[in-house]
Amino acid sequence: METSLIPVEKLTETEAEKELERLSLIIAHHDRLYYLEDQPEISDAEYDALRLRNEAIEKRFPNLIREDSPSLRVGISLLGPFKKVKHRRPMLSLDNGFEDQDVYDFIDRTRRFLGLGADALVEIVAEPKIDGLSATLDYQKGHFDLGATRGDGTEGEDITANLKTIKDIPNFIQSTDFPKEIEIRGEVYMRHEDFMAMNDARVGQGLPIFANPRNAAAGSVRQLDASITANRPLKFFAYACDDYSPFHVKTHWEYLEKLKGWGFVVNPLARLCKDVEEVLIYYRELESQRGTLPYDIDGIVYKINRIDWQNRMGYSARAPRWALAHKFPAQKAETHLDNILIQVGRTGTLTPVAVLHPVTVGGVVVSRATLHNEDEIARKDIRVGDTVVIQRAGDVIPQVLNVVLEKRTPDSKPFQFPHVCPICGSHAIRLPDEAARKCIGGLICPTQAALRLRHFVSRDAFDIEGFGSKHVEEFYKEGLIHSPQDIFTLEARDKISLTPLRTRAGWGSLSAQNLFKAIEARRRMPFHRFIYALGIPQVGQATAKLLARHYLSYTNWKEAMRAAKDPGSEAYATLLSIEGIGPSVSQDLIAFFDEPHNLSVLDALLKEVRVVDEKVPQVSSSPLSNKTVVFTGTLQQMTRPEAKVRAEALGAKVASSVSSKTDYVVVGEDAGSKAKTAKELGVKVLTEEEWLQMLE
Repeated sequence: METSLIPVEKLTETEAEKELERLSLIIAHHDRLYYLEDQPEISDAEYDALRLRNEAIEKRFPNLIREDSPSLRVGISLLGPFKKVKHRRPMLSLDNGFEDQDVYDFIDRTRRFLGLGADALVEIVAEPKIDGLSATLDYQKGHFDLGATRGDGTEGEDITANLKTIKDIPNFIQSTDFPKEIEIRGEVYMRHEDFMAMNDARVGQGLPIFANPRNAAAGSVRQLDASITANRPLKFFAYACDDYSPFHVKTHWEYLEKLKGWGFVVNPLARLCKDVEEVLIYYRELESQRGTLPYDIDGIVYKINRIDWQNRMGYSARAPRWALAHKFPAQKAETHLDNILIQVGRTGTLTPVAVLHPVTVGGVVVSRATLHNEDEIARKDIRVGDTVVIQRAGDVIPQVLNVVLEKRTPDSKPFQFPHVCPICGSHAIRLPDEAARKCIGGLICPTQAALRLRHFVSRDAFDIEGFGSKHVEEFYKEGLIHSPQDIFTLEARDKISLTPLRTRAGWGSLSAQNLFKAIEARRRMPFHRFIYALGIPQVGQATAKLLARHYLSYTNWKEAMRAAKDPGSEAYATLLSIEGIGPSVSQDLIAFFDEPHNLSVLDALLKEVRVVDEKVPQVSSSPLSNKTVVFTGTLQQMTRPEAKVRAEALGAKVASSVSSKTDYVVVGEDAGSKAKTAKELGVKVLTEEEWLQMLE
């Protein structure tokens, strides 16, 4: 099993070591996308989950903590074009909280650390957590001298010229009580209104638009040309510093007041809270206002107000012990559901997608959302024309949370999920134990065709040398092949083509001729490889061999599968009796042959290739050659697997259920209904002793 799927508490030490290595690599990858390229590909919630898993494993296996552990680093090492700048003091990250209990635990830890009583009041400064880019401002004798990004927490990038274009950042502070040397810290961000106007302008100029305000702000301050930054509507909130002592203040709240007095912009929503209850009231207030704020926030930052307590608590490897970021749940919004489209995946799965009247959720315009599957639509009773609540799961993947029933129109009708593929018109079936409905036109459905063709020519299928996945994709996109039979007519069509293969980039006369020879060599194909090449769901190499061994020829197999459509037929019972073929696989096989499109492709393919009948090993003088045997009950002299192997070595076919075509049923102890069925059908029943005598 993949280590990523194993719960932390069930990991072995070896698995934990492997998982920590995986997490270190993947978190470093996402750090680079976020901090250096300003193009994150996962949500903050998904990123937080990776870090929390890493920390949980390290807590359980402290001896496995790696030197490059994500818990020991902040941000990402810099490799870009900007000069490196070392921060006066490390610019660390924050520990996260997601539930109310996390906030209570934070205060309890503070009391225990400081040796305070259980009822001691702990004042907290709560500030909105702006979703922007962290930056530092270095002032020398009142002059803004140097500005930098957070970088890896120790070193950032010199973006002074760009930060000097932001009007919220004072270039000179003329005040006698302003420290001679200090580093102010804060967040560069962009307001929703400015972001939308900027994107509208970029559309008019034919330029790509930004995904969200955070990416726009981060990309703007990392421009090599500061004049570009100057034309971007950036803002700045100040909220921290590297050292409180030059300010001569006793609390963080006093420090914020000082900043405002010197001309810095401090978030006006910051609040001083006397206890946890006030903190949580503030959290709910701000969460309810989140959608109406002029900028993006993803939570609230709590800081112990008393600076002497902050100094005593200090820092862990990557975060201050005296602060906590309380994250918000996914954002929501109401909008109109205009339509439901059905998308077909590369494996044939039909996925419903909601087409929405565009709505902004967390700074991102959402016009489509996943509906998962037909059960989800039925469970939530989602209908075209409904007013629905949209949620960005993890603030990234939009999904329909629920329907606003009081806004539903009287003429609304339940959505009817299609039972045919909207792409190719083939049947779309759903097996009893599966949530998804799948298109069974695998050989002709355009969304599945390229993948199926790649499988068809693969090593364990037709094994056409020199015809790899890259070439299959290329030929399919250019219209040279659409179905398996097209592979075998490729050479004939190439001879009359105005652009023969030998003239294409990457090809020549020799390589083209070699491909045609490899294709020609595969016009005769063993039956079991042919079955596997068709790419029928759940039919792998082992199952293909079972089918070939049982039916021996393509004609027999095809007729049996068509007849097995009737669940009361002998053909269906025989199919189920094959060892290793259960109801689910049987349904996929029957559905494949019940689709007219698939039969048309097979007929065309069989005009180009010959399927060689399966050869059954003949064992001289064996009374079991070509006989069908079923075992039931517990055998005493050998295990069931051993009995099966010995029977097959003597030419027998071992089945899992009894039918009229069964030759022998071997009965052990505690035999069940199979023995009774055998007697009813007149099938010869053998005891284990009689079976052993036959083997001898």
